[in-house]
Amino acid sequence: MKLAIITIFVSLLLVKYCFATSGNLDISSFGGKPNSDISKALSSAWTQACASTTAAKVLIPSGTYQMGALELKGPCKAPIEIQIDGTIKAPANPASNDVASQFLMIGNADSITVSGNGVIDGQGANTWKQNDCHKNADCKGFTMNLSFKFLNNSIVRDLTSKDSKTFHFNVISCNNFTIDGLKISAPDESPNTDGIHIARSSSVKVINTNIATGDDCISMGDGNKNVTIENVVCGPGHGISVGSLGKYKDEESVEGLLVKNCTFKGTLNGVRIKTFPNSQIQISVTDMHFEDLIMDNVENPIIIDQEYCPLVTKCSTQSPSKIKISNISFKNIKGTTKATPEGIILACSSGVPCQGITMADIDLKFNGAVAKAKCTNVKPTITGTAPTCDA
Repeated sequence: MKLAIITIFVSLLLVKYCFATSGNLDISSFGGKPNSDISKALSSAWTQACASTTAAKVLIPSGTYQMGALELKGPCKAPIEIQIDGTIKAPANPASNDVASQFLMIGNADSITVSGNGVIDGQGANTWKQNDCHKNADCKGFTMNLSFKFLNNSIVRDLTSKDSKTFHFNVISCNNFTIDGLKISAPDESPNTDGIHIARSSSVKVINTNIATGDDCISMGDGNKNVTIENVVCGPGHGISVGSLGKYKDEESVEGLLVKNCTFKGTLNGVRIKTFPNSQIQISVTDMHFEDLIMDNVENPIIIDQEYCPLVTKCSTQSPSKIKISNISFKNIKGTTKATPEGIILACSSGVPCQGITMADIDLKFNGAVAKAKCTNVKPTITGTAPTCDA
């Protein structure tokens, strides 16, 4: 009789364990309750999902939760989906995450899906008041909402990120990575709240996403290859930027970018490539194409700036940038510019002038008149309707 009872008990445990490792792992089963800190519960659910030999889903149901900075790392044995349907709030006090550069980091894994109708709330208002990075090169770093590192064949979709202390999404060293259907928001005056930053990654797609921030909607660092940005609405913010590049000695070239069917509303810039003068390294920016774009009251719709030198950075414009820019096209770009008559500024390096720059079918207006193009160290090829360059 005792043996039979023990056998039944062990069987029930095995059934429960197998169901958990291959099915839905609700954080409530690990002690995660609304209006409480779910750091431990989410970490435990991830650990079990990561050990599963079959696909697993970690579920954060509807409700409002708190959480401290957390890292969820692989490698894992099978695909994992993290479905976030609740609101997860970061500590409002920036000192609470002093040692963490990211609020939630997911990394070192394959076939990861992060989905749901939930919200990651960085509660960054108090941090923005303390952020002096625009005038202090030795400023204190703050916590970004979400960071993805060393992920392959993965997707993030449908989430909302709001009021991050700095960057909302950071994508580093990922391959075949898709961002689809996100909503990203922070006030126009919030500093350094880039919507999505991408670096050292390949085959990345950002699609069907709305971004409103106090900095770049999307920024691309060095080492990226084959990035597609499509059906993105940007504004407010600083536009979509490649760079800045050339500040550090270990940077890598950037190759392959398509920005298509995007709308910019009241942004500081539209599409921009920026490199430091007196750059530390000789790398290239090549094979980039910007097409089918709407500029709605944008200060600088199209800009290449190879003398990028913000006040906070110690750099000299006396030596030209060593970054080689080539094979860049701007096609079918329409709308209005609000800052100056120059809707197009191509300020290329005198050391390595831009090559293979094409402008086609560009219709930008400033106060009702055709916007101008100002070009230095470049002779763009113009097809269709587009302004010719003034020196």
